[in-house]
Formats: sequence, C-alpha cells, structure tokens
Amino acid sequence: MQKATSKKAQPKSPAAGAKRKLTRAEKKQIAEVIQTAKGDGKPHTAQQTIPYMQMFPDGICHVSGKRYSKTVAFEDINYQLAQADDKTAIFENWCDFLNYFDASVQVQLSFINQGGRGSEAESAIHIPTQDDAFNSIRNEYADMLKNQLAKGNNGLVKHKYITFSIEADSMNAAKSRLARIETDILNNFKVLGVSAHPMTGYDRLEMLHGIFHPEGEPFRFSWDWLIPSGLTTKDFIAPSSFRFGEGRTFRMGKKIGAVSFLEILAPELNDRILSEILDLENGVIVNLHIRSIDQSEAIKTIKRKITDLDKMKIEEQKKAVRSGYDMDIIPSDLATFGNEAKNLLQDLQSRNERMFLLTFLVVNMADTKRKLDNDIFATAGIAQKNNCALTRLDYMQEAGFMASVPLGENLIPIQRGLTTSSTAIFIPFITQELFQTGAALYYGLNALSNNMILCDRKQLKNPNGLILGTPGSGKSFAAKREMANAFLITDDDIIICDPEAEYFSLVQRLNGQVIRLSPTGRGIDGKPQYVNPMDINLNYSEDDSPLALKSDFILSLCELVIGGKEGLQPVEKTVIDRAVRNVYRPFLADPDPEKMPVLGDLYDELLKQPEPEAARIAAALELYVSGSLNVFNHRTNVELENRLVCFDIKQLGKQLKKLGMLIVQDQVWNRVTVNRAEKKSTRYYMDEFHLLLKEEQTAAYSVEIWKRFRKWGGIPTAITQNVKDLLASREVENIFENSDFVLMLNQAAGDRAILAKQLNISPQQMKYVTHSEAGEGLIFYGNVVLPFVDRFPKDTELYRVMTTKPEEVEGA
Repeated sequence: MQKATSKKAQPKSPAAGAKRKLTRAEKKQIAEVIQTAKGDGKPHTAQQTIPYMQMFPDGICHVSGKRYSKTVAFEDINYQLAQADDKTAIFENWCDFLNYFDASVQVQLSFINQGGRGSEAESAIHIPTQDDAFNSIRNEYADMLKNQLAKGNNGLVKHKYITFSIEADSMNAAKSRLARIETDILNNFKVLGVSAHPMTGYDRLEMLHGIFHPEGEPFRFSWDWLIPSGLTTKDFIAPSSFRFGEGRTFRMGKKIGAVSFLEILAPELNDRILSEILDLENGVIVNLHIRSIDQSEAIKTIKRKITDLDKMKIEEQKKAVRSGYDMDIIPSDLATFGNEAKNLLQDLQSRNERMFLLTFLVVNMADTKRKLDNDIFATAGIAQKNNCALTRLDYMQEAGFMASVPLGENLIPIQRGLTTSSTAIFIPFITQELFQTGAALYYGLNALSNNMILCDRKQLKNPNGLILGTPGSGKSFAAKREMANAFLITDDDIIICDPEAEYFSLVQRLNGQVIRLSPTGRGIDGKPQYVNPMDINLNYSEDDSPLALKSDFILSLCELVIGGKEGLQPVEKTVIDRAVRNVYRPFLADPDPEKMPVLGDLYDELLKQPEPEAARIAAALELYVSGSLNVFNHRTNVELENRLVCFDIKQLGKQLKKLGMLIVQDQVWNRVTVNRAEKKSTRYYMDEFHLLLKEEQTAAYSVEIWKRFRKWGGIPTAITQNVKDLLASREVENIFENSDFVLMLNQAAGDRAILAKQLNISPQQMKYVTHSEAGEGLIFYGNVVLPFVDRFPKDTELYRVMTTKPEEVEGA
C-alpha cells in the first residue's frame, strides 16, 4: 500500500502527460482560449465599428480595400419658393447632375439634422451687459430675442453633404480621379446656384464626431497629436459605446436610435417627400445611396425582361385559345408591366434617362424609447402619406447606421431601381435659413420655418443696403431696429440723415447727438448748431493729398448752388479748383482747427481770381455766405465724435435741403475716413433717399458713396419708398446693383413689377410683399432670399422710442 502510494505521489514525466487523453471539458476549454486569441472577426470596440481604414488631411478617406472617398458640403437654395419655370430648371439641372455619375462612382447624399443645439443658438443671441447707461434696454432686447428664438427651431442644425467614392489601385490613382470628380461636382453645384465647398480631413472628422456625439460635445483634434500619441483618428471621434444587440434599435452613448429604410411603393412620387422628413423638428439623419447602372447593361436587362413578359403573354394567349375564350384577354398585371417596361426602355434609349439603384435610409435618435417611437411614427406618417412605407432594418441596425455615416460605402443590400427623373424627385433643396453667429443682427423670423433670422452685413462682399417699402410698411422702424441692435452689440458708429425728424426719440434714449440744421442755425435746445461744409481731415483721401477729393465735393456743391441745366463750365471748374487749393494751403501747412476754412474764405478767394467766371460763381455763393441762407458759413460747433449722430434737416427749406443733404454726406465721409484709421465701421442711414436722387449732383455723390464706402469700412443704407427713382438712370442703377443687402417690405403695384424683373423675384416670393402687413416682407442677403415677419413687442421701452405711428407716439 505504501509503495503504491509513493508511486502515485511521484510527479509525472512530460511524456507520460502527453500520452493521457484530454477530457471533453479540457478540449472545450482549449478551444475557447484559441478562439479568444483568434477573435471572432467582429468589432469589439467602438473604434473598430466605424467602417473606414484611414482618414487623410486632404479629405480623402481610405474606406476599405481599394475604395476611397471624398465629401463636399453644400448649402440650401429656395427650391420650394421658386416659380414654376425655375423649379423645372432646377429639377432638370439636378437630373444632369445625377447623370454625370457613371457606374464606377458610388454617391451618397447625407442630410443631418442635429437637435439639442439650443445652447449654441442661445449663445448666438446673448447680449452681455456693459458698464454704461443702456443695460435696461440691452436686457429688454435680449429677452425679446429669447422669446423669438423659442418660437422657432434654431437649435436644430441642418447639414447637407455629398460623398463620392471610387475604387483605385493606389492612393495616388485615387487622389487624381477624386480631384477631377470634385471639380465637376462643384461646377455642377454652381450651375444650380448652390454654394458648396470641399471638406478637408479635419472637416470630415468633425462631421463624424458630430454624428457620434449628438449631445454637442466639442471636437478636439490635431493631426500633430496622432504620431506621438499612437492613436488613430477614430479614437478622437468614437462615442463612449455602441450596442447593437437589441435587433430593432441600437444604443450610442446615452442615445437610443433606430435605422429604417424607405420602401418605395408609389408609382409616382412628390418632390416634397424628402423636405417633409427633413422639416421634422427632431434629430434625423437621412442618407441616399445612389449607384448608376451601366447604360448598355440596363438596356439589355430591360430587353430581357420584355422578352420574358412577351413569353408569359404568349403562354397566357395559348391558355385562352385552349379554354375557348378571347386570346386578347390576359392578366391586367401582365399588360401593365409590359407597357411600363416598354416605356422604360424608350426613356433609356431616347430621353437621356439612366438607371440607378437607390437605398434610402432614415436614422432616428432620441433620449428615451418613447421619444424614439414617437419620432419614428411621425416619419412613417410622412412616408405613408406619400404611398411609401418606412420599414425597420431588423437585425441590421449596425450595418444600417454605419451606412448612414457619410463615408461613401453602402452596407445595406436593399436597393430600388429608379430612372434619373425618379431618383431626382428626392430633390435635396428646400428653403434657406439665415442664422449667423458673432456680431449678427436680428431681422425677424423666417416666414416659412419660423426660425430666427440673424445675419451680419459685414460678412457680405458688399454690405451696402436698401430698405424699400410703401408708407406705413415699417421702413423707418426696421432701420431703427437695426440701428439699436448694432448700437447694443457692436462698437460701430452710426450716422443718420433724417429729413422728417423721425429719429429724435431713439437717438436721445441712446445718448446720441441730434444736430438740427435750420435756416436760423438754432438747434433743438435753441442754441446755435453749425456744420462747416469746408471741414477736412488728413485721412480724407487715399492719395497723399486729400485736396483732390475735397475739391470734387466743393465742385458738386457749387454746381448745386449755381443750378441750371448745363452746370459748371470747364473754365469755372478750373477756377474753383484753384481757389480751393489756395484756401486750404494754410490749414494743411498747420492743421489747427481754428484755421479750418469756411465758405466765406472760398468766396473771398474767388473774388481775387482774374477770370470773369470767378465773379459769377462768387455772386451765386453770396446768398450762402452773407445773405439770408448763411447757415453753412460757420465753423462746426457740434459734437460730431458721438457714436450716434443724427442730422435733422426737416426745417431746411426747399432751397437748403439739397445742399444740407450733400453737406451731411461729406461729414459722413469725414467720419468714415477717421474711423478707417481706427479700424472701426461706420453705418450711415439715409431716410427719404429718393430726395437725394432728384438732383444730379446729390445723386452722383450718392453713387460715389455706394462705390467708395466699402473699402473704407462704411456701411450705407438707403431708405426709400420710390423704387422708380433708384432706376432713373444707369448711373443711379449702380446703387441697386452694388447693394447685397435689401430689406423689402410691402410694395406698390408699379414697383412690384420693376423689382420682380430687377431682382428676379418669383410670384411665390412676391406674395410676401403684396398687401403685406407692417413688418412683413423679403430679406435679400447676398444670394439668400427669405420671407420674414417681424412682430416687435409693443410693451417695451425700445418700441416706444422707435415707433412712428402718431397714435402710439402720442400715447407714449
């Protein structure tokens, strides 16, 4: 016993152990270890789930194997507001766009509506308090903006992308081909009037990060971080987790989502189906994977189908003959399909139609299961209304969601064959929005979407503006609202030429300077107020000497004074120019304000000139120097340095008003030149602008302002009811053409026809300025045209100082 025990206690040799058979449990355990080491081929991290291999800084993505892709971001255009002819043109151009892609290019259209960005919208309208006397109205204006923001859905950020992918043997081969396709796509967008730009690698990563982090988590990434950290680009964009095991839904971080595909059952589709889905007020991602079929292959396939249908038809006819009834009676489906197949063949052969395979995917995401179900129900309702069905991708949620990421690869094999025009019915254009950040000003609500309109005219190529409308349409109020907004959130200087004394209350509340120009020279407080038309500063011109430009102004002034159809003769212009140079010589040698010339100095200098023409000019100036209209023969004694200056010229008579307007414009130019040196913008508002256009001299000077101000940081705005005056001459028409910002309120019938032609306004757009209420109209911001509604709250202090309605002014 002891011996046996000792033998058993001895350790076994390796050879002895090898000879022993493994038990079933041990085999299973070893197989599990091997399988764990090998892996099951499925992704086990969030990074592995994201289906691309490498993203490059130039925007090219190596998706898989030999597949490479690039993405172009594009903006919206007003397709829904366009007139019928324009809609047809856009649709046809979009068909041509799709036909550009051959069978070697896969195209993915992505529409990403990201909700939950309300905090970003709120920060865009935030107006911080300052250490001044205007915080009460600043807070009042901020509260008004918050109330307006709540009426719309500015927290829903919408993006549109087109991703195109190809197969290539190497990165270099892919790069050259993708660059050519990208150029062609950008040119096609330009034909459509769509603003588009290619996306860099950083842009694409930021977009992917936004999809995977719908809560709005900031994106932090630099290409320089990759090599030292050992991380890949996926590590910077991946969510905290994915869970796809539930079959009909998936989880991504804290969000729950579901992917569905649109089952196209309708024989005809409406061009509103895509826009209605994208108009839903929730976060939704829509993707259209489009792949062209080779034309010859498509035609062969259709012909084979027709042959099969003809064979079936013959079989049915044989059955009919054997059964003893009319051989022309065949199943209706067979007859329908036969006719449709023949029509399709004709389209492919003679109507510039191609065949496409389309996969339409919809991703809904929400914080809770109940909210997700409600969102899916709303989306399914739109599909059902258009005779389609929204079907959940059961047990394909992972592939469906990854196919909904703008990388250019379709992982879902569910496809629908459509012709070019049938594919193009999912037109990606709806209506534009205008919601900029930074120093953007409020202009009302988008009449189509109820979203807030915020824009910054300084971002335009040409910030010059027009405010047009009939009396009572709210022109002056719109101008005051813009002034007040600019005053509260920018450091811009604001100058107003006020022919009807409508701006006093607002300027007074904002502690501005009101300069009342009158024949008596008395201001509002009864004290003398003078503005010297001979004022000049050393920054007056871009040239070394500011005299050339000042001489041009004084020539215009003298021409206005002398009058007559022929204006100044060449000799008279020479005499005036010589006199101007002589008068300013002492001041330019020693620029002391006490040495600033006045009109009387020019008068005296003209009398010294030997030419008889000089005496004629001096005689004409005498009325304004020593006569009863000598209000402009004094040195300036008012505060022109105030941020907000209003020139009230209501009391100037008919003889002086034109002169007064010209002198105000020159004073504004003085301010613009000073502010340019300080890198400061100057906003200049001219009410009753048509008065300036009635005289050739003031009209010509106004045209110069429109051409010259932009380079110097000036932002002129004309306010007028008479559009015909803006088109009175080719020169004055330049004002219209050099204005990228137009606020158009209710228009008279005669003006509507002119504007429709001049600005290419469709009848659908024109209805917003036809018999519209005060504060309603169209806003033109560069290429963006939007209908707007501005209902400014009446129970505010700002409204009381901005309104011009007599009953409300009296009530205040």
